[in-house]
Amino acid sequence: MTAEARPLEVRKQDVLNRLEKDVDAWVSTASPDGTPYLMPLSFLWSDGTLLLSTARTNPTARNLLANPVVQLTLGEVRDVIHVAGTVAVGDVSEAEGDAFAAKAGFDPRPLANYPFFRVTPTKIQAWREVNELKDRVLLDNGTWLV
Repeated sequence: MTAEARPLEVRKQDVLNRLEKDVDAWVSTASPDGTPYLMPLSFLWSDGTLLLSTARTNPTARNLLANPVVQLTLGEVRDVIHVAGTVAVGDVSEAEGDAFAAKAGFDPRPLANYPFFRVTPTKIQAWREVNELKDRVLLDNGTWLV
């Protein structure tokens, strides 16, 4: 038996809670020739963006440097959050770096080869069951709909 669909306000709060508490997301990128690549990475939700870091030589970093479009997924099949966004490479504040290190259990800042990637969500979708598919888009074109 399927549970009742969550009201949109509740679903948005559930998404924000997961973005704060979850440690890892599946990160999907594409190479310049369109080859897809999927990798789990730790993230930090900071000021409406997700911070990621990985070695510049890894396929994920190479793909993001060539094509700043990304999709991330958190959760399980029956409780999913799907984020589409754009990426910028850049520095993080000391507080963000400390928070990332504490959450991820690893600090990339002393490593010259590990840039930070800041993902700005353009679309966020969330659903648990088929009854939530109709209203699954909670953020579109960077604006919360709820």
